[in-house]
Amino acid sequence: MQTVSTKPYLLRAIHEWCSDQGFTPYLVVAVRGKMQVPMEYVKNGEIVLNVSYNACRNLTIANDFISFSARFNGVSRDIEIPVGAVISIFSRENGEGMGFEYEGNEAAGQPESAPESSSHDEPPQDPPPRPSGRPQLRVVK
Repeated sequence: MQTVSTKPYLLRAIHEWCSDQGFTPYLVVAVRGKMQVPMEYVKNGEIVLNVSYNACRNLTIANDFISFSARFNGVSRDIEIPVGAVISIFSRENGEGMGFEYEGNEAAGQPESAPESSSHDEPPQDPPPRPSGRPQLRVVK
């Protein structure tokens, strides 16, 4: 029997904690391959998303995917993110939250796709370096 990751449960718990405290929960998502996010807001292979109830509609944090609708530059967009691609969740106001390891495509519920180039001998590219600067994550106890 395959066990379900604790990651979606921790994401839901920290999101609820932020909301209960009146804080704004943000997700940092590693964007790899084809994901349903606004690519024009991706920087260094990551996107930061406000997932507060005021900023998004129909938020669902399921065991495999996070989905919601949000407005970007006045245009409503449907967002769908594999839970494995979430690398942190934190409060905008105080930076408290939790970081996670990026879980590759298979763990994120996406099938591995063949690269578009004809050469299969190339090693996979390393993820981009983490940006330094705000926000800083602290362990929530």
